[in-house]
Amino acid sequence: MRDTQATISRVPALEALVDALRALPGVGPKSAARMALHLLQHDRDAAAELRSALERALQRIRHCSRCNTYTEEEVCSTCADPRRDARQLCVVETPADQVAIEQSMSYRGLYFVLMGRISPLDGLGPKDIGLDRLLHRARADGLEEVILATNFTNEGEATAHVLSESLRPLDLRITRLARGVPSGAELEYVDLGTLARALVDRRGA
Repeated sequence: MRDTQATISRVPALEALVDALRALPGVGPKSAARMALHLLQHDRDAAAELRSALERALQRIRHCSRCNTYTEEEVCSTCADPRRDARQLCVVETPADQVAIEQSMSYRGLYFVLMGRISPLDGLGPKDIGLDRLLHRARADGLEEVILATNFTNEGEATAHVLSESLRPLDLRITRLARGVPSGAELEYVDLGTLARALVDRRGA
């Protein structure tokens, strides 16, 4: 692999491609190099399609004006669905967490996606995760319950605590996922049965 790295470093465009692939979660330098070389050597059509898909995504995808998730429209399909229960609002950290909850098929309310979590070590506070937008969304007519579905990590627990205290004056029912979700777990990796049970057995926050 050392020779491969040396070869890559002598080809600036290839080195830039490897560095870009390393930005993906869980992809180290060796994996990134293998991906880059595979695309160039064996599947240039797939590389071109990947480039095109990324360009389309960057041009078209925006944040939903209501829940902050990703969408191509002003309002995402979930928020626009009249069959959703507008009395419930589930707060998650990321779109991946939202997908996990949807796949559990145990929740039919609406969402708010923080796009992050409070992390003092990373310089991220309440304003950086859209607390003001969440408070505005929580004042919607007919809303009765806010479910705090942040991850059971230290940062997720701190985020849930801050959100709970900020939402309390709004006279809403504020709940948290049950402890069936293991401590330190991230929702997108929790099995769907456990996640569904954690939603059903949610407790007061």
